[in-house]
Amino acid sequence: MKATHYLHGTRVEAGSRSLNPLTSPVDGAPLGSVAVADATVVDQAVQSAQKAFQSWSLVPVKDRVQVLYKFKALVEQNIGDLAKQVTAENGKTTAESAAGIARGIEIVEYAASLPQLFAGEILEVSTGVDCYTRRFPIGVVAGITPFNFPAMVPMWMFPMAIACGNSFILKPSEQVPFTPLLLADLLKESGLPDGVFNVVQGDRETVEAVLDHPGIAAAAFVGSTAVAKAVYDRGIASNKRMLTLGGAKNHLIVVPDADPLITAKNVVSSAVGCAGQRCMAASVLIAVGDCDAIIDAIEHEMRNLTCGAEIGAIISVKAKERIEGYIARAAARGAKIRLDGRGQSMAGNYVGTTLIDGITTEDECANDEIFGPVLSILRVKTLDEALAIENANPYGNAACIYTSSGATARYFEMKAEAGMIGVNIGVPVPRDPFGFGGWNASKFGAGDITGRDAISFWTKTKKVTAKWTSKSTNWMS
Repeated sequence: MKATHYLHGTRVEAGSRSLNPLTSPVDGAPLGSVAVADATVVDQAVQSAQKAFQSWSLVPVKDRVQVLYKFKALVEQNIGDLAKQVTAENGKTTAESAAGIARGIEIVEYAASLPQLFAGEILEVSTGVDCYTRRFPIGVVAGITPFNFPAMVPMWMFPMAIACGNSFILKPSEQVPFTPLLLADLLKESGLPDGVFNVVQGDRETVEAVLDHPGIAAAAFVGSTAVAKAVYDRGIASNKRMLTLGGAKNHLIVVPDADPLITAKNVVSSAVGCAGQRCMAASVLIAVGDCDAIIDAIEHEMRNLTCGAEIGAIISVKAKERIEGYIARAAARGAKIRLDGRGQSMAGNYVGTTLIDGITTEDECANDEIFGPVLSILRVKTLDEALAIENANPYGNAACIYTSSGATARYFEMKAEAGMIGVNIGVPVPRDPFGFGGWNASKFGAGDITGRDAISFWTKTKKVTAKWTSKSTNWMS
């Protein structure tokens, strides 16, 4: 099977080259090859999207969202097949794949409520003079999405974008190219006009063609920080509206009064869910004072999880080797490997749960985004020490605390330098209307990718000032 492009409502095999065949991270089974959209193919997608935009942008918002109601129902009806595809190409457990799609459905629901959110503002600023606003779509827009959530992250973007009246071009990760095509099929079945949603497959060449094309007005991106910064800069250089989300180094801070059982289960879920391959994963546990009983409970919880059942696969052999390298170097520097996930004997790209104790703030494990089921433990004496470590890291995606004290939680909430804060929650992903987005090197551009900010990102506002006199006019004279 070949991952083709999706242009004007049809799967199209085009472009001058293809990428190497993909294999499933679950068991190494062949998945197929991936077409590469060069600048010519990207231009075809833009032309298709521009043609569709002419009529789609004129459809009233209450009618545009009817497509999303149908799309939501179809995704729910086909969630089993979609989850199976996500697992095959990404490696998640089936339950994790379904959960990601369910989260995407929540964004579709929010986008479907746009008629209640899209209204402008009006104010009588002087006698007989009104100022008011109207929202308009901005044109052809694009989303560049990562491997770790083949359905959910695209669904962060295109439902809001098309509900706002734009036409959309999706460039998915070349590692997970098939799930977006299934979404495209469901959108067509939902009644979305051809050309409003397009998919271009490929690698860096395709991304650069998208960012350089003058016919694309805005683009959003999710991926690593280095790439997010490069994508942001290139898009801005071609006068695009840009929002790019980057990496993270999320710290979970545990204080002695935290509930041991609840904390252990939640920390482990955060650290190893999706095999740690998510920007919201717990990466470092900072233990304040005597938290040995809680850490022992975390180790017990992690020890009971097995690869293939509760722990999904790593996206590639290269990524697996990278993760195992961090573990090996931590051991060589004298850290205590309480659980070692290396050397899994089963087929597929698996790293088991790994718990590393006794690291310092200078260690790689304390600073790099490992993107695997690896939790490292730093020990400090005070909460302020823990906050200093959290706030010194260049990222600002998420920070969490486990405590039974409201005053401690409030202090942490106010002091932590991160865009998303968790209190006794290790994956503090906000639900709409609250938006998803971090601070510092975890985000480039203004606003959040979901929630209310998404409306602002995918639209432009026209401000009108009008004055009417009381003099009547006889148009028949």
